[in-house]
Amino acid sequence: MNDPESTEGRVLSTEQIAAAGSEREDRASSDQNPALDNDPGASDQPRAQLLEDNELQNLLVQWKDIQAEFVDEPRKAVQAADALVAELMQRLAQMFASERAQLESRWSGGEDVSTEDLRRGLRRYRSFFERLLAA
Repeated sequence: MNDPESTEGRVLSTEQIAAAGSEREDRASSDQNPALDNDPGASDQPRAQLLEDNELQNLLVQWKDIQAEFVDEPRKAVQAADALVAELMQRLAQMFASERAQLESRWSGGEDVSTEDLRRGLRRYRSFFERLLAA
């Protein structure tokens, strides 16, 4: 499959974007550190989901609309793409900040945080980190 960066001048379909992301994730998961998971064979598990399915689908629809708009209004499409990416980055930053605040409040309240909760948190961070590096 072609790398999305090598498709200059072409508008990619949602399916092509998803396939390229899967291909990158497959390559990245082969280099994954299994020590980050306590479960045997955890590297064979899918990556941690960062967004709910309905949020993900909504973003994909918006992206597809932006790509379609590029034909008639390229400048407007790029501005919309910038706004959508900024919104997504802000949403992810808020999500991670909220999770961190919850953990910290439990720790400061003397409450035990289970190793499983911490493992899930680390998996989400690892997944996000690897996706950022693959971009």
